[in-house]
Amino acid sequence: MSRQTLKVPDIGGAEDSEVIELCVQVGDRVELEQGLIVLESDKASMEIPADQAGVVVEILVKEGDTLAEGAAIVVLETEAATEASAAAEASEGAEESVEVAPETVAEPAVIAETVIDKEPAPDTTAEVIVSVPDIGTPDAVELIEICVAVGDHVDEGDSLVVLESDKASMEIPSPQSGEVLSLAVAVGDQVTEGDKLLVLVGNAVAVTVSPSEPEPKVADPAPAEEAAKAPKSPPINAQAERSEAVPVASGGVYAGPAVRKLAREFGVGLEQVAGSGPRGRIVKEDLQGFVKSALAGGTQVGTGSAIPPIPEVDFAAFGEVDIQPLTKVDKLTAVNMQRSWLNVPHVTQFDEADITELEAFRAELKAEAAQREVKLTPLPFLLKACAQALRDNPRMNSSLIGDGENIAFKGYVHIGMAVDTPAGLVVPVIRDVDKKSLWELAAETAELAEKARNRKLRPLDMQGGCFSISSLGGLGGTGFTPIVNAPEVAILGVSKLAVKPVWDGEAFAPRKMLPLALSYDHRVVNGALGGKFITEISALLADIRRLLL
Repeated sequence: MSRQTLKVPDIGGAEDSEVIELCVQVGDRVELEQGLIVLESDKASMEIPADQAGVVVEILVKEGDTLAEGAAIVVLETEAATEASAAAEASEGAEESVEVAPETVAEPAVIAETVIDKEPAPDTTAEVIVSVPDIGTPDAVELIEICVAVGDHVDEGDSLVVLESDKASMEIPSPQSGEVLSLAVAVGDQVTEGDKLLVLVGNAVAVTVSPSEPEPKVADPAPAEEAAKAPKSPPINAQAERSEAVPVASGGVYAGPAVRKLAREFGVGLEQVAGSGPRGRIVKEDLQGFVKSALAGGTQVGTGSAIPPIPEVDFAAFGEVDIQPLTKVDKLTAVNMQRSWLNVPHVTQFDEADITELEAFRAELKAEAAQREVKLTPLPFLLKACAQALRDNPRMNSSLIGDGENIAFKGYVHIGMAVDTPAGLVVPVIRDVDKKSLWELAAETAELAEKARNRKLRPLDMQGGCFSISSLGGLGGTGFTPIVNAPEVAILGVSKLAVKPVWDGEAFAPRKMLPLALSYDHRVVNGALGGKFITEISALLADIRRLLL
């Protein structure tokens, strides 16, 4: 047995790549080509595979380290001397054995023996098909970026395309210098090893050298002299050559997969970000700077709609002003409400609930409420009615999954209630409303409201809501349009009770009418369901005996 230190291979010049994941632990057995670590640069995320099998005896890096080509990664315990090292030693010995002493150059017999079947052919222009190399998986992967355009000149090692699998993003380098003649792929294509990517036109040198023999030095001075006199094409700077027409990927921006992933996490449209990297590439620092500026109030983040900001106004120019900072709660409320309003297609339906009988029943319970030391407001009745309606209409008790292709139906009924506090609006959540009595709900709502006003709510107290109620009954008003508290899909707005004449079939009678406004996410709830839901709530409030059914 012997120990071998595995190092970072050639990673395309990506210096200071960060270790973002360790794929093995001490004691693990790894096979050839098994992933050891995952590195991320400003261009790509890549798995570094093992170039031999063995058992991990030591890990020389940790997450967060920055590595470059040649950096040691792990120490493996392998079988005795590897074939690779033996072959390397043999190759070195062979190179030493073919060193030709200066005095032997003039001996024709030696020269003929050395260069036989190895004479370089003149340079020729040839078309080269560039295909997907070994990418470590037989599965199809997505092509997420094309780094070149037809007519571009590329040098060996320049990036051609970027592929993304479920494990890593990788740039495919050019195997040689040349000009891009045609592209065979497009952004979004699924490709596998061997699939054609593009065609290059470049200089190809035909050399017939046996792989097992070392390449000899040119011994005949005549060909060397002719080669020296031949005109040489000037070196081409691939970076400058392509700067005139910056290649872009889908979306009209030029950014690597790591930056695109970060942008998705931030909810930032990359078309809003200016790139400072080579050829206008957007790097992480550009994205982070954009988000920092946005949080400072300079840009709308995550709207994807390029909404122009409201211009700054010097209010002091018109009179005396008193500028005070927003509270943290106010800032969070503003961000959440703006995000919901911009992302959720709102619809609001209005109705009135006849709560004449409910109010009479509540008045009868006033003495009992005093004995229980609980104030029985209309809110517990509203909570019970909403809980019943949510149970009867499961789609109202759901949320869209982030991928936009699935919906989560919830087996619990947690309802939030908006509470106005000196620090701003907060929404504590009452859990399992459908399982609690009116008295329990009365006590719990009073307790949560007191905690909210005293700023003693825990984060958990404001999480997990399925639906919300915002009641402005004590403040007045005949109606309003509440904003859905996403990812919930609906919210009920309650305005001030009013006594109105209502026709009962024979005459007009005074009835206590409660204005209701149901706002909902039209992606999940259609008008028919919204109408059915608010009608059921009105019916339950009009006859609370239905809550027993």
